[in-house]
Amino acid sequence: MPKKFAQPKILRRGFRVVALGGGTGLSTLLRGLKEHCVRRSDDHPTPERPISDLVAIVTVTDDGGSSGRLRRENRILPPGDIRNCMVALSKDEALLGRLFQYRFKAGRGLIGHNFGNLFLAALTHITGDFAEAVRVSSKVLAIRGRIFPSTLENVHLVATLENGRIVHGETRITASNSPIKKIALSSPNVRPLPLAIEAIRTADLILLGPGSLYTSILPNLLIPEIARAIINSRAPRVYIANLMTQPGETAGYVLADHLRAIQRHVLSKNSPRRVIDYVVANNQPVSAAVARRYRSEGADPVAVELGALQKLGFRVIQDNLLEEHTVIRHNTRRLARLLLDNFLRKP
Repeated sequence: MPKKFAQPKILRRGFRVVALGGGTGLSTLLRGLKEHCVRRSDDHPTPERPISDLVAIVTVTDDGGSSGRLRRENRILPPGDIRNCMVALSKDEALLGRLFQYRFKAGRGLIGHNFGNLFLAALTHITGDFAEAVRVSSKVLAIRGRIFPSTLENVHLVATLENGRIVHGETRITASNSPIKKIALSSPNVRPLPLAIEAIRTADLILLGPGSLYTSILPNLLIPEIARAIINSRAPRVYIANLMTQPGETAGYVLADHLRAIQRHVLSKNSPRRVIDYVVANNQPVSAAVARRYRSEGADPVAVELGALQKLGFRVIQDNLLEEHTVIRHNTRRLARLLLDNFLRKP
């Protein structure tokens, strides 16, 4: 059974929250949480703004699109997911955020690149350090929080598929037709960024997801020191479930399957103890029209089978977290408030 946690009072120093992941899922989560961060380092935390330190630990295994091109041509870590997190945490998303997200639509060599990716690539070459480039870029955007790559090593994903094939690289893995049996990093002993480990060790709340199971969530947990730090943490460890399955990764998965995959990849290597205590999931049905459109693309709503989750020992918290526009996303404000009400507020 998961550990029991008392609802905390507002700490005088405020709460330290760590979120791990990648892709659009992590930036969606951060966008809601930043509204509950103290605005300046010398501000006192309040019930509405109880977070004094918000840290994003971001996977760096992307090898597609603009990030993949910069990775191959400039020998830097992929900047795309980190750029999305910086924009999500920025003080003024409407101005500088739009600039960092601007994608060039013409120009030999420029087409397809994001300005923010190029900015991070240039700063990496100037400073000689990708983590320092992220720190300086974060100052430019005046972000509320801190962003760390999970590692500074140039690693990629290796998948063993159910049909026995071994596939290298995130892009090829997600394009494969056979289900994923196992995912691994190209190097088994990847070293994490020390600041990321320190953030996990001092965290009052650890969040995993939402995001692609095999290409956003698990890559961070496959770094042994990160997994051990989360396993040894006394903070509540919360998995935020995806709204939809993902073709090429989790087609046909129910929510319990996502959690079994995490346990299968992490527990056997590091400890018999779990890395997740709570599961946060949506309980609002997707509209029929949107569900049909997603189904035509090979995606379905992630089924939440409470009995299976409870049998696995997880505590489940459900609410209406759905937001439908042209795409399905988590409602950032409702998700942030649910997390605050359940983990960072006095009862």
